[in-house]
Amino acid sequence: MAPTEPTAPDAIAQYITDGLERQSPDNLRTIAAYAEDLAAYKEAQAEAELEGQDEEVVRETSEEVDDLPDEVPGKASVVIKEINDNRYYYYQWRDGEKIRSKYKAPVNPSE
Repeated sequence: MAPTEPTAPDAIAQYITDGLERQSPDNLRTIAAYAEDLAAYKEAQAEAELEGQDEEVVRETSEEVDDLPDEVPGKASVVIKEINDNRYYYYQWRDGEKIRSKYKAPVNPSE
């Protein structure tokens, strides 16, 4: 039985898939290793920026904690981040060695 060619995910731009299809198997493995290294670097860079920000931890009532989105664990805190002179609430929690966060809402709903 002949192997089936994989279908590129829609999230990958066509110009990238066109270039990848012209590569040898060895080059594709090299590209894949580079992509993994680049993704790890960007995650570490984002985490370092997150840890370097001044954040104010906001305590919530137990009713608010029950209202967490499915992907946010119960151990999450709510922090305020300032981005481009605007303040936003984010859920934040530790996942192993990484700090994860998820947008909640603007501090001032009129923003």
